[in-house]
Amino acid sequence: MSGGRRRLRFGQATAAALALAAAAPAMARGTVPQHLDRMVHAAMHAFGTPGLSLAIVVDGRTVVAKGYGVRSIQTRAPVTARTLFPIGSETKAFTSAALAILVQEHKLKWSSRIERHLPGFRMYDPYATAHMTVRDLLTHRSGLGLGEGDLLVVPASTRSRADVVHALRYLKPRTGFREVFAYDNVLYMAAGSLVHAVSGQRWSTFVRERLLDPLGMTDATMQYDPHAPNGVALHARIDGPLRGVGPLSILHHWLDSPASAPAGGINASALDMAKWMTMWENGGRLPDGHRLLSARAVRALWSPVMVVPADAFGPPSRTLPNPTLQDYALGWFVEVDDGHKVIEHDGGVLGALSALYFIPGRHVAFSICINSEDVATLEALVYELLDYYLDRPPHDWVSVLVKQHERQVRQEQAALMHLPRSYRPNGRLSLPLGAYAGTYADPWYGHMTITRHQGNKLSIRLDETPGMDGALEHVADDVFETHWSQRGIPNAYVTFTVRQGRVMRVALKPVFPWTDFSYDYRDLHFVPGH
Repeated sequence: MSGGRRRLRFGQATAAALALAAAAPAMARGTVPQHLDRMVHAAMHAFGTPGLSLAIVVDGRTVVAKGYGVRSIQTRAPVTARTLFPIGSETKAFTSAALAILVQEHKLKWSSRIERHLPGFRMYDPYATAHMTVRDLLTHRSGLGLGEGDLLVVPASTRSRADVVHALRYLKPRTGFREVFAYDNVLYMAAGSLVHAVSGQRWSTFVRERLLDPLGMTDATMQYDPHAPNGVALHARIDGPLRGVGPLSILHHWLDSPASAPAGGINASALDMAKWMTMWENGGRLPDGHRLLSARAVRALWSPVMVVPADAFGPPSRTLPNPTLQDYALGWFVEVDDGHKVIEHDGGVLGALSALYFIPGRHVAFSICINSEDVATLEALVYELLDYYLDRPPHDWVSVLVKQHERQVRQEQAALMHLPRSYRPNGRLSLPLGAYAGTYADPWYGHMTITRHQGNKLSIRLDETPGMDGALEHVADDVFETHWSQRGIPNAYVTFTVRQGRVMRVALKPVFPWTDFSYDYRDLHFVPGH
């Protein structure tokens, strides 16, 4: 359920800059690149992506809605315009649009306080609890850290959305309320609960009846189904030394939590995404001229609220293009790119990635989805389409990204060879092995069980996450490394703090510093107890 993967640079999109961007001249080129299919096939071939869905809307008209490649490397069934792909965090815009409908029906205001409408809502900080508004809920400024709380639902969970909302009170903020931008998913799950509380309909029912059905998005679903007749298999590279390196495998475990749907659960076809983009291109209107969203609602949803720092998702790339300015609105990133206003959001779930872009001044929008984690495929096509529609000289982004990927793999492999001293193997233990076993509790996550087995072995289980269990291997002193039984879950260092012969607390840290932020091991603080 990631977001904001691309091109980050510090800055605030001022009203003057956005007004200038909106006034950009009309597009001079044709509606689609002459060699579009060649561009797509080149990117897919370079990075080994099995399947891709593409939709392009120009002047409110669908000019491309098609599929490329295969839905599964096993069945080899072809991708078509009706094939369903997970859109991940692009779902957030559907959740914010659902709330916009409630605002235009005067059932809410963007300034409405959450605690007055959502029973059980409470943040760790009493001030944030009392002052959190609908606008705050959607703009990643709550004070939570990047991805904090994602382990409530990632990679799987039996928790309800109400359970997630209840857990918010235990998530300690890293910054002040409304102080900085830090991308989160859990508050969009709370936003889904807010839709339910105010409308009386579950988030999935409301979004289906008030958004998908009026738009004619007849293929779209609210949760990934591996058995869907027009769905895709999810693919990742999990058998190499690093995730993202090695042969493709079909994932048999995926983000399987209905609770997380408002943050990243929708699956849609190219035809569906074309209808979604056309509505926005037409200022909130449906094909028959009736309004789905008022002009005021569209302005509110696309108006910048929070500055997005350059390092919001990690160090910015030096080799890839960056927008001049980037902010976050209500479920959308707002950028200025070479003087042009760009509205965008991307998405990522286990085994699939997506990107959705609008260039309002050029009356162009495009959607790309892939059924693998080959992010460079997505990036290459995004950059090439932006170059085309912004009248920039063409650039061989595939070659640039191939070199960048090779360089990144070399850097990550080198990092594994230079571990900090505390993680260099030794045979020292502070306690007998069995003394590390027990049940441990974290306030927001729940319970973790460490078990000693015959043969002097330890195992670990995060009790609230089905399938997240495996062996614990001693590394050094009181540090162990997980070896999760489910392939693809990034390993963690488990550090036991020992005092006077007893375990006092347990902390987790990703083995690889580039681990996806949704595996927020660093936010776990376990202590012995039930």
